[in-house]
Amino acid sequence: MKTIAVSARAKTLNDLLEKARRGAVVLESADGQRFALTAVNDWEGFDVGMSNDFADEVERTGSNKKLLKSLAVRRKGVRGKGIPLADVKKQLGIE
Repeated sequence: MKTIAVSARAKTLNDLLEKARRGAVVLESADGQRFALTAVNDWEGFDVGMSNDFADEVERTGSNKKLLKSLAVRRKGVRGKGIPLADVKKQLGIE
């Protein structure tokens, strides 16, 4: 995933970001493709490389101790607290 800094002068984009602060927004392009825009709090990214070899990617991901620890902590903290897929689809208007 790539992070792009948004200039304070980008009024339209900043208006969309403000709406996303209040709740998830689905953007629909002229050709009908949809994109989700939502606030991501406490997001932590992990680089696993840019290999074209899937086996290499799997090996790098599986040996990333920081990533695995983060996943274990998250998994432990959300058991039984998830949102049903049907509810997510309804919120996003993808029924």
